[in-house]
Amino acid sequence: MKWLCKKFDELDVAELYDILKIRNDVFVLEQQCVYQDADDKDKNALHLFTYSNKTIAAYARLLPPGISYKEASIGRVLSSPSQRKNGFGILLMRKAIAQTKKIYHTKKIRIGAQLYLKLFYESFGFVQMGEVYDEDGIPHIEMLLS
Repeated sequence: MKWLCKKFDELDVAELYDILKIRNDVFVLEQQCVYQDADDKDKNALHLFTYSNKTIAAYARLLPPGISYKEASIGRVLSSPSQRKNGFGILLMRKAIAQTKKIYHTKKIRIGAQLYLKLFYESFGFVQMGEVYDEDGIPHIEMLLS
């Protein structure tokens, strides 16, 4: 399995299209959540992804400190619906955490997690910080890995 980790301006047109399509498929269509996906953070992010059968199987956006939070962060975490139950989510998070720590020279990573995934993120060492909040109609929590 080949993982790609690219800056925005390193993505080719097909990769960018594939990323935007899978994010739209998962976050807008599957979760029935109308929100502004193109939030200008992509230009400052590293995009971590892998393909399976010519489609993105897993994707995450890695952000440096000061963009979403004072700490580095991982967001837009997803596994393709066709690839779920194949372990891509676990592999993705392991890779995303390692890359974020290495590239941004940090041990602290903050995420805004959908509440139903709390146990998943806790399995990587993330701890809930604060109360549940609503983001685009979906319950979320902030979590910190330190």
